[in-house]
Amino acid sequence: MGEEAQIKRYEMTQEGYDNLEAELEELTNVKMKEIAKKLGEAREQGDLSENAEYDAAKNEQSEIAGRIDKIKHMLKYAVVISQEANEKGRIGMGSTVKLLDVEFKDEMEYKIVGATEANSLKNKLSNESPVGRAILGHKKGDTVKVETKAGVLKYKILAVSNK
Repeated sequence: MGEEAQIKRYEMTQEGYDNLEAELEELTNVKMKEIAKKLGEAREQGDLSENAEYDAAKNEQSEIAGRIDKIKHMLKYAVVISQEANEKGRIGMGSTVKLLDVEFKDEMEYKIVGATEANSLKNKLSNESPVGRAILGHKKGDTVKVETKAGVLKYKILAVSNK
């Protein structure tokens, strides 16, 4: 098997891909220039061996460079899943779903996204999470059981939007 077969692919929505490109642009053209300026100012202060500002700037530069490399890797191996590929009325990448927790009678709404885009604070649920995997391909009215560490959860799908 070649190296290509072992590379992880990053499934994501077009929005997720665009956000990564924007972050890369910001880090490369703004943040790295700010760090270069900080490093220059720290060098002007003289002895670098005991210069906390210089050390902090070098650490920040290293972190940003690492994030830039990670984003470049994700973009290189990104697989953008189009919402148009979703079967009408069925849950897929990019779908917005309204779920009812059958036991607790809680309603929740999520957008199904790739793992790199997942953000619980923004109600973005990974397609690789237990709930995300369980509901993919289902439609409004279906009840889905999800195996979790806390036990089996049941969700009724109240609505699906692929807009």
